Amino acid sequence: MFVAIGNTPRDYPWGSTTAIAEFRGVEPSGEPEAELWLGAHAGSPAKIRDAASVGHADLAAWIAADPHGALGPALAARGARLPFLLKVLAAAAPLSLQAHPTPEQARAGFAREEASGIPLTAYDRNYRDPFHKPELLVAVSETFDALSGFRPLAEVHGLLGVLRAADAASSTPDQGALDLLAEHLSGDEPLRETVEWLLRDGRGGDTGEAAWVTERVTALAASDTAGRSEYALSFETVGSLAAAYPGDPGIVISMLLNRVRLRRGEALYLAAGNIHAYLSGLGVELMAASDNVLRGGLTPKHIDVPELLDVLDFTPMAPPRLEPERAGAGVVAYRPEVPDFVLYRAEPGADAAEVPLAGPAIVLAEGGELRVRGAHAEASLSRGDALYATPDEGSLEIRGAGIAWVATTGDSAASAG
Repeated sequence: MFVAIGNTPRDYPWGSTTAIAEFRGVEPSGEPEAELWLGAHAGSPAKIRDAASVGHADLAAWIAADPHGALGPALAARGARLPFLLKVLAAAAPLSLQAHPTPEQARAGFAREEASGIPLTAYDRNYRDPFHKPELLVAVSETFDALSGFRPLAEVHGLLGVLRAADAASSTPDQGALDLLAEHLSGDEPLRETVEWLLRDGRGGDTGEAAWVTERVTALAASDTAGRSEYALSFETVGSLAAAYPGDPGIVISMLLNRVRLRRGEALYLAAGNIHAYLSGLGVELMAASDNVLRGGLTPKHIDVPELLDVLDFTPMAPPRLEPERAGAGVVAYRPEVPDFVLYRAEPGADAAEVPLAGPAIVLAEGGELRVRGAHAEASLSRGDALYATPDEGSLEIRGAGIAWVATTGDSAASAG
């Protein structure tokens, strides 16, 4: 069964005023449009275009009323829950630094906060459900910029060296702030100790040290010395973050992280514990359906420093790019390490593109007209249109001049969350 779905973009202030509208082929609203949600998440469930076709107005209500029919028997046996959420995300300004828990951390944290009686909507609530929230993002714009994962320590010290050179060349040299930062980076657990110090001191502990370091780093990052260095993009990011979040300790934390620039079609996979922030660009994002976010800077929202430190993976790493696999003529698959979701990008040529389904799916059209056919149903999609496919369709045959983004479950429909 195919069910046409749609939604209204979320108007978070960091969103682009044009990118999602252009993707959908509609007139911009004039307001920020940050995310278009296509799924059954309670925060913004996709609307069913023809409610009479299934007897419900949105995808969440239909799945709750008929999980066997909407999800298929295998997934329905595990509960009336679609395990993934597909989004179109358009960042015109940086998002907060954040990370997400493992399944075990999510279950324990949710149970702990429920037992403590913390309301789900409370400002200081960390765990709003018992599920993990791994994320996959594929760049749709020509470039998509992000911070993701702690960079190798040699690079961190390389950035610090450039700042020392910039300080020495300045009209008012003062190495004190850089010495203080270097001292924290020389401990037994340098990344953890530095992040903890910056967040505790910079958000209330407040000796003024973190503020001093943040101010000095921001000034030196704007220097010609920094701009000519191999880390110029990281220093440029310091400047843009300082403009958006002046004085925030996340500005300094950004230098500890990989600065990533994706090209169109390239992907990041953000596993549990990965600290990240999207900076700018348009992307298709697929994630486990959860609200569990631990923030780590660049935000006025609640930061639970002890819980964040428990969740973060401080292991230095290369940028966590996910290479697509060829899955057939005109089809690539972005297949992460979790069973909750797989994302296909299908671009038909003279022949149809074939996309296998392991469970229910959401199909989103980019560009030109598409014709989608399953075992029982057939539908046409124009630019920006979306449909929900029940798993009994088996596989999808896609023809036309556009691109189909197909989100579905992994080979095992069991959620890791």
